[in-house]
Amino acid sequence: MELRLLRYFVALVEERHFGRAAARLHMTQPPLSRAIRQLEADLGVVLLLRSAVGVEPTPAGDVLYAEARTLLERAERARGRVAAAGAVALTVGMLADSAAEVGTRVVEAFRERHPGVSIRFREADFTDPTAGLRTGLADVALTRTPFDDTGIGSRVLRSDPTGVVLRADDPLARRDTLCLADLADRPWPQLPEGVDPVWGAFWNGATPVGGRLAGPVVRTVNECVQAVLWNGSVGVAPLGHALPVGLVCVPLADMPPSSLVVAWAVGNRSPLVGSFVDIADRSARVWGGVRSASRGCAG
Repeated sequence: MELRLLRYFVALVEERHFGRAAARLHMTQPPLSRAIRQLEADLGVVLLLRSAVGVEPTPAGDVLYAEARTLLERAERARGRVAAAGAVALTVGMLADSAAEVGTRVVEAFRERHPGVSIRFREADFTDPTAGLRTGLADVALTRTPFDDTGIGSRVLRSDPTGVVLRADDPLARRDTLCLADLADRPWPQLPEGVDPVWGAFWNGATPVGGRLAGPVVRTVNECVQAVLWNGSVGVAPLGHALPVGLVCVPLADMPPSSLVVAWAVGNRSPLVGSFVDIADRSARVWGGVRSASRGCAG
């Protein structure tokens, strides 16, 4: 049994659907179906019961799933030890508090698998949403979308609804939800000139940079927070972020969510990078992954 086929099978059992499993594996459905049929032929048993709504493992499939998880975990540990023998450090780029958001679970799992690898962190500002991947200063990154992903691969760890950051004494701060139209006359902190246009437009309220009443130029989360506190401007942030006393975050009903992602340069085939991505992805499935927010803007 090839490890590749076992990975496919594990993903399919966990997703219970060929389409979702194929998307998770970054492949199309036909080759996934052929691979599972090949696995069944190799073992001489039916592993899955197919139906119009998805798949369910047979008793043989349940046994293979448990064995496959064990085999894959052992293979990953072996790969990590080999990689650790030839690598001294992994540089993780992070944007704002994105590294803290993944929690200690990723840290513990990575250190258990790669005890000899030194982790270096590089904090980026708003001018580089790839957190060093684009410039080659980071091997892997914990950051937020959307940004220009040319040459960048990523996996979504969590999707967060967005809100508008306001002073607590702002009349709009008492509302349960707001719409972007409610903020048309408010100054927005501006991102530096030349910033990734996809990134800049999103954090400018889904409007091209410069398309809103301009507040001060900011490069970091803290600068944005201070601009709201001192100048009465507004800003967009994922819901759930800790804010200083005197600020609140009100859900935006017509603003798309922002995803926390683990990202890497497509050309980087380092086993350590692959291991970090897999650990972060697996941990995210334990978190649950998506927060919800109410919707309800007219127009």
